[in-house]
Amino acid sequence: MAIIERPVSLEVQPLIVVAPATPSSAMGAVKRPVVTKGWRQWVFTVDHKKLGIMYMVTAMFFFLVGGLEAVAIRLQLALPNGKILNADLYNQMFTMHATTMVFLFVMPMAAGFANYFIPLQIGARDVAFPRINAFGFWALLFGGLFINLSWFLGGAADGGWFMYAPNSGPIFSPSHGVDFWALGLQITGIASLTGAINLIVTILNMRAPGMKLMRMPIFTWMILVVQFLLAFAVPVITVALFLLSFQRNFGATFFDVAAGADPLLWQHLFWIFGHPEVYILILPSFGIISEVLPVFSRKPLFGYPFVVFSGAAIGFVGWGVWAHHMFATGLGPISVAVFSISTMAIAVPTGVKIVNWTLTLWGGKLWFTTAMKFSIGLIVLFTIGGLSGVTHSVAPSDTQQTDTYYVVAHFHYVLFGGAVLGLFSGFYYWWPKMFGKMLNEKLGSWNFWLMIIGMNLTFGPMHILGLQGQPRRMYQWTENRAGEGLFNFGFWNLVSSIGSLVLTVGVLVFLINVFITARNGKVAPLDPWGARSLEWMTSNPPKEHNFDSIPTVHHLDEFFHRKYAEDANGQMQQVATAEEVLKQLEDNADAHIHMPSPSYWPIIIAFGLPVTAIGVIYSVPVAIFGGVIILMSAFAWAIEPSTAPDTDFDPPASSGTSKDVVHVG
Repeated sequence: MAIIERPVSLEVQPLIVVAPATPSSAMGAVKRPVVTKGWRQWVFTVDHKKLGIMYMVTAMFFFLVGGLEAVAIRLQLALPNGKILNADLYNQMFTMHATTMVFLFVMPMAAGFANYFIPLQIGARDVAFPRINAFGFWALLFGGLFINLSWFLGGAADGGWFMYAPNSGPIFSPSHGVDFWALGLQITGIASLTGAINLIVTILNMRAPGMKLMRMPIFTWMILVVQFLLAFAVPVITVALFLLSFQRNFGATFFDVAAGADPLLWQHLFWIFGHPEVYILILPSFGIISEVLPVFSRKPLFGYPFVVFSGAAIGFVGWGVWAHHMFATGLGPISVAVFSISTMAIAVPTGVKIVNWTLTLWGGKLWFTTAMKFSIGLIVLFTIGGLSGVTHSVAPSDTQQTDTYYVVAHFHYVLFGGAVLGLFSGFYYWWPKMFGKMLNEKLGSWNFWLMIIGMNLTFGPMHILGLQGQPRRMYQWTENRAGEGLFNFGFWNLVSSIGSLVLTVGVLVFLINVFITARNGKVAPLDPWGARSLEWMTSNPPKEHNFDSIPTVHHLDEFFHRKYAEDANGQMQQVATAEEVLKQLEDNADAHIHMPSPSYWPIIIAFGLPVTAIGVIYSVPVAIFGGVIILMSAFAWAIEPSTAPDTDFDPPASSGTSKDVVHVG
């Protein structure tokens, strides 16, 4: 969107007029997409808020897809000699379930929150590179669809989400499923890498005046750490995926034992990326609940500097723990000892966060909204998952637990009990800001308790199953191998499968809540929670340009300090309402507001990526055609100005004497 102000005559008082836009001149290679109505305002937008919502909708779609895959897995394992899925389809199902949830749900959903709220939290009008931001979203969407296209073209990937060599080679996985997986992840990796660079530059260079690094909200801090993790981790998996693709499509032998190669090379490359990836998934949720807990505890976050530096420490130490995934491969005693110690060490900054969250709750005037419940749920369940993870630092127990359901239990307590619950807390906390309506709190409570009960019923028994020796990736179990008594495989598998259905109902309640809210939801007040940070110092939903005037920051929790001040006795007293704070910003509106205009090129260049990938698998001419799309779109992008000229407006800028703010979209 572009917002361009026109000259003001001395005779006429300034007015704000929203005028319809029409394309009147060529920009770059073709005319600019300046229509602001219907689907075009979404498809060609560069507005960070629209893109944030589109990220969230896409992620929720893939969440439902991954959830259906999970339910199919659990139905297959509910009873002995399951017939729901055959062995080959089961392999595809658990591979795609994990891939979908990690790369197509949690990461894009966190990106959605980051895209929407980071500019608002730092007092900016948009991200640093709006068109690159749009490209990142479309690359993510096309990459996700490309990965799942394999279902309809001979079968999906079937080597597990970590795709160990040589199982991922053409001999053991002859279909094109792994090819779609590898190339699709390359496309989503491009999206992640461009998004990371964009957000790093935005946070470091576009903060409001006075917002020092140690005045940034914790969510912004955690997103910054995550972007640095992505910037260094994505190139590693990119190299690994290139090697895999070349081995499968061009006869390379990077992981071929017969050719003298070592398949452990893949494991090292994957887990050097894969364990920082865990913190890429969880840190955004840590940031969300660090925003939620102070608001609903009615007190500042305890130990703000410790929360900041512990998040940075997690990002740093996370690079030194990957080999605990490989203790069973025969690394040698020195390597095992080093990685055991580092795995123990990373529990320290995580524990610091848990202590700080707990002390934030301690002595607070707690308000148990749905957002608060999900945040507390994260603290409890992530702690359980973290403690089960610490057992992997002890090499003998790690070796015993490797490739059992104990690992599945740990992983889901960390990622579902951690990352997913944090994201749902963010939904309920920020929904009024995004859409101007309140989610139903009664349905929210049902949503919370069903998800909590379902999650514990599903993944709690997996600890027992794993310690009893049930391996991962088994598609059937038989009655005569189920065991007896309390540790019977059959009983706990049935409990786990019932839990997955309860969990599914919990997610459906959330979707019902969204539907009801959209139709008949209560209009949200400007400051429904008594919030503390800058994103709430805007209208609900925010204006296209976010702030009428860029606020000057004097405190951590700037919005709170504009509403409250200490009296003579040191007690906080309200001195202004949220409405009064917002009106002050509006009364001092900036004289010149310029926003970037929409563009065709982000979606077109992103579309060229899956076309090229299909060509790599099936036909070289198609790959060349995709490359041509990318190159020509990149050229058109390069010669296209970021903002449309005055001649693209209706009426033309030269004809008016009033001060018009014209939306071009």
